[in-house]
Amino acid sequence: MTQTAIPFLFMRGGTSRGPYMKRADLPEDRETLARVLIAMVGAGHPLNIDGIGGGAAVTTKVAMLAPSADPWADIDYFFAQVSVEDELVDFKPTCGNILSGVGPAAIEMGLVEPTGPETTVNILAVNTGARVTAVVQTPDGAVSYDGEARIDGVPGTAAPVALQFKDTVGGVTGAFLPTGNHVDTIDGIEVTCMDVAMPIVIARAESFGLTGYETAAELDANTAFYDRMEPLRRKAGALMGMGDVSASVTPKFGLLAPAREGGTITTRYFMPWKCHPSMAVTGAQCLASCVLTPGTVAKGLAHVPNETPAKIVLEHASGSIDVLVDFDNTSDGFVLNSAGLVRTARKLAAGQVFVPSDVWDGT
Repeated sequence: MTQTAIPFLFMRGGTSRGPYMKRADLPEDRETLARVLIAMVGAGHPLNIDGIGGGAAVTTKVAMLAPSADPWADIDYFFAQVSVEDELVDFKPTCGNILSGVGPAAIEMGLVEPTGPETTVNILAVNTGARVTAVVQTPDGAVSYDGEARIDGVPGTAAPVALQFKDTVGGVTGAFLPTGNHVDTIDGIEVTCMDVAMPIVIARAESFGLTGYETAAELDANTAFYDRMEPLRRKAGALMGMGDVSASVTPKFGLLAPAREGGTITTRYFMPWKCHPSMAVTGAQCLASCVLTPGTVAKGLAHVPNETPAKIVLEHASGSIDVLVDFDNTSDGFVLNSAGLVRTARKLAAGQVFVPSDVWDGT
């Protein structure tokens, strides 16, 4: 069997990992591209044994980079979420953790030139239209991965990658509150449907008879919870104007409970058919915005800061994540200006990844 070679970097970005490639090295049409990514990852098997996926939703993600035609941006970042056990690819969402590696990868690929001890890379997340500024450590004209920054969900320390997200409101649905309501009741459960960086259906853990402090493994073993959550998520997706979301990873799902480790609030984030082992960067922005918005399901669960920017500490299944939210409270309600986070990334491998030529012959 002959195979087609595709150049790639294999990187950890935040608490996710996957291949980073130049968009120009991949097929243009989405149908062929999806087949290539399925073969590359090895989707369709729980271990992704015939590909480079890691058998989990956080390790079957793909970043595709290109020089941007946008006058503001340096790089276009196109994201794909490949399923683990189903041969499916979702091009609708973006991923903030994988985005953590986009700045370093763009420099490594020669798409962006280092500009000093730190290099600022302006990134357009083409899936949603969000604009993100990444500050990458580049002493001596090369990306440095060594540093003292620590993020929960990843062992050890690494160089910080500072991210500032803008234009994240309504990226998928066109609205901050896609249903027009701060709270909707679906299947007897109150939820807030919000679209900030990622559309999420958010509920209180107690509404499902949960504490909110369960581990990811405990939640994934709770089939009764998923049997209630998934039909609710699908109905919410329709109410949010997203149509039939049964085969889509969006909207995601989130649970809230009072903090118990000194943070602002406790969260659990679902991808949506598995609990995230830590927290998605995009999800963190949406959940933080929910906390800061009066009248949502977060009301009464957290002490909400009055100052702006506000530091929101989300406790999650592996620790916590800090989100610095710049916002305004106007007569029209909560207005998000930007959200900042610090992540880390590391280059794990570089070379060529191979797919069967009957999937794509490289033309």
